Amino acid sequence: MKKVLALSLSAFLVGLLCQAALADSGKEQAAQAAALAWLSLVDRGQYAGSWEEASTYFKGAVTRDSWVQSLNAVRQPLGKNKSRKLLSSKYTQTLPGAPDGEYVVIQYRTTFEMKPSAVETITPMLGRDGEWRVSGYYIR
Repeated sequence: MKKVLALSLSAFLVGLLCQAALADSGKEQAAQAAALAWLSLVDRGQYAGSWEEASTYFKGAVTRDSWVQSLNAVRQPLGKNKSRKLLSSKYTQTLPGAPDGEYVVIQYRTTFEMKPSAVETITPMLGRDGEWRVSGYYIR
């Protein structure tokens, strides 16, 4: 009887873990879709539009004019995006220096006209309205 109870408990816990993993996977997919939509604005040079579509947290950290100026200085010289391939995607509820919440840290291997090998890190966060919006973006 103890073995049956132990096996039942183990199966239940494995099921819970699988459900949690599937939930995180669904969140990662939704965040990736939001990230790619946002990146398409940046790729088209719509820097002000990318600021408008970013999270409230992002907008509180950088002004629209400062964001546009930064992307003109950093992103524009790279030239057009030629390809973007997903490297990693990780759901988390904590990030250094950011408020607790729901985030997905996504990295893409990106090829630009003037920089053949770059890594873009983009971090969407889940807003109170249930929408994923970008809260951070870095290129190296």
